Amino acid sequence: MSETYLEDKPTPADEHRFPCDQCGADLRFDPGQDQLICDHCGNTHPISQGPWRGGSLAELDFRAAVSGDMPEAEIEETRVVSCPNCGAQTEYDETVHSAECPFCATPVVTDTGLHRHIKPKGLLPFALDERAARGTMSDWLGSLWFAPNGLKDYARKGRSLSGIYVPYWTFDADTKSAYTGQRGTHYYETKTVVRDGKRQQVRVRKTKWRGVSGRVARFFDDVLVLGSRSLPKRYTDALEPWDLSAMEPYQPEYLAGFRAEGYQVELEDAFKEAREVMDRVIHRDVKFDIGGDAQRVGTVDTKIGTLTFKHVLLPVWMAAYKYRGKTYRFVVNGRTGRVQGERPYSAIKIAIAVILGLILAGFVGFVIANSQ
Repeated sequence: MSETYLEDKPTPADEHRFPCDQCGADLRFDPGQDQLICDHCGNTHPISQGPWRGGSLAELDFRAAVSGDMPEAEIEETRVVSCPNCGAQTEYDETVHSAECPFCATPVVTDTGLHRHIKPKGLLPFALDERAARGTMSDWLGSLWFAPNGLKDYARKGRSLSGIYVPYWTFDADTKSAYTGQRGTHYYETKTVVRDGKRQQVRVRKTKWRGVSGRVARFFDDVLVLGSRSLPKRYTDALEPWDLSAMEPYQPEYLAGFRAEGYQVELEDAFKEAREVMDRVIHRDVKFDIGGDAQRVGTVDTKIGTLTFKHVLLPVWMAAYKYRGKTYRFVVNGRTGRVQGERPYSAIKIAIAVILGLILAGFVGFVIANSQ
């Protein structure tokens, strides 16, 4: 059973580079600290106190954006490399000419292609450094049953992770919904039934329905939608919750030493997913408003007033390795350390466990049979 591991490679900085004023080396953002740090000489530099600091995250008008009336100041061009295997769009520094895709470990050759997209408005800075994230991932890997020994070796060797800012959309919406439906009220009737040849009186629950109508209103704040298709959504969803209240207005220093993925889910498609989330909540609100013992929802007509959005970046530590020709990925929430990922199973370990289980069952059966 052969196993191939990725070689450790330095994580290339993205296009946001900040030279150290003492030695000239590139500074990187120090997770958990509000500062940049130089790995070469140890010099630190506080995150600049630009005009964006201390302000609230600006929302953008959704309808204006989809109609093409987006202010030019909200658009930027970045150098993005598209992975030929998984399609991930990752930013790289212009001095990097070849690398591996952090999402699937496929070798990529960089070029000078530019990606025009909506600027990020905010981000959650990394709170865990690479060592802490690797520790949480190693603990998770070590706890897996029936994993091949090579997988445990991968955890013990402490191979490096890549820090990626993953794109998300958030939506705020002021909704008002008119509905029709039915409210059910339970009541009981007594009837006679025959059981085991005997007549018995039993209470049977029935429901009386009557038509109702009404209105509900709800303001949705920061409905979160993944803007990437490079990772299985079931894994990124499982990294939640994100402490969005701690989000900072976007500034490039937070990206120093990390990569950022460009969004692949366009704004209109992201809102369709957000609308599904909103509709489920509104449906629940309608049932609560109908009241009674049971509810039937007929029609719901929702009007959306103010509708705004943000493009934001959330921190994920990521590792990818190859086992028997297939790439397996692990992701770690860069704030909380929550781990999700793919895993292979060892057929040999499973077979041994089955055999031992059968032996144990046979032994228990033998003991029971001889004790009677």
